[in-house]
Amino acid sequence: MAMQKSIKIQVVKWLVGLLFIFSGLIKANDPLGFSYKLQEYFEVFQLSFLNSFATPLAILLCVFEILLGGLLILGIFKKFSLNGLLLTILFFTFLTFVSAAFKVVTSCGCFGDAIPLSPWQSFAKDVVLLIAIVYLYKNKTHIPALITHPGKQSAAFTILFTAPLLFATFTYRYLPVVDFLPYAEGSSIPAAMRMPEGAQPDTYEITYNLENKKLNSRKKLSDKEYLDQGIWKDKDWEIVGKPERKLIKKGYEVKIKDLVIANVDGLDYTKEIIENPFYNLILVAYNLEDANLQKLDEFNQLALAIAEQYNLRSVLLTSSSVETIASKIPMTSWHTEIFYVDAVPLKSMIRSNPGLILMKNGVVIKKWSSYDFPSIEELNSQYFSKL
Repeated sequence: MAMQKSIKIQVVKWLVGLLFIFSGLIKANDPLGFSYKLQEYFEVFQLSFLNSFATPLAILLCVFEILLGGLLILGIFKKFSLNGLLLTILFFTFLTFVSAAFKVVTSCGCFGDAIPLSPWQSFAKDVVLLIAIVYLYKNKTHIPALITHPGKQSAAFTILFTAPLLFATFTYRYLPVVDFLPYAEGSSIPAAMRMPEGAQPDTYEITYNLENKKLNSRKKLSDKEYLDQGIWKDKDWEIVGKPERKLIKKGYEVKIKDLVIANVDGLDYTKEIIENPFYNLILVAYNLEDANLQKLDEFNQLALAIAEQYNLRSVLLTSSSVETIASKIPMTSWHTEIFYVDAVPLKSMIRSNPGLILMKNGVVIKKWSSYDFPSIEELNSQYFSKL
């Protein structure tokens, strides 16, 4: 009996620990994306003054998750790790319940964009984890330490904290190591905006509220029943109110459904830009207020060089206002076209503000963060010399 309990505790310990490490690694791979999710929660709870701290908070939270998961598996610093796990899961359970019950945040971001979960799925996952962590908390004396030497325990703590911190800092500066978004390198944006041949769309059922004034009766019929029964032929029955639309079966969801690129007059240039058959550089700066002006100038010079040497097009995509653009960009010496896009798809395009994308025939060839913009020599040797 004691052996069975010991095995059960070990299994639960490893499952909880690995899940926290996995969740933390997914977030650490894309801390800027996680910070966007935190900002959504800040808006919901009217804490928008915390938006400027969203990125460091995102990095610390994912580091904390990995640290707690690692300490639990190693069975060291048990008081710290179990208290931390309990507080963390209580906090996450509260957030996911609010998201699900009040439909304020459509995706919790628990596993980033790698494994999207609905709010209720996230809440169910957190409830299971809460039960598991409470079980471990009650049986903490039965969790053995895999490292017993105090010095080695301190070293393990330092590694578990420092390694994910360095990783999250690296991915924040130089883009995610693994890009789970539909604008990843190698992806075709036009293909991601279309429904594949043979794919089934969402299936909905329409319910009509019907009233027969002659018989003074009411009833509800689905659209199929409405047609099959031929009740529409009976003039005594009338549809009253607004028909109810209910999702019956989830179909294929287009990966990119919110991308519209327009000029200052509102004319749609989406197809022209994303289906350009030649190499073209796209600078994405969803918020010019916070963008590095030096990097904007670097892009401007780069755009001029590739236009003069290769007659290639470069564009700037932003969600900033015309007034902000005028205050941040020297229009008299600016060498690229400027187009307007909603901030949501721009944040998904590249996790950098600004960030640079090289495209050809709708395919994302390469992406650079603002910390490692390419030189004209690099573009020449790796891409344009092959023209």
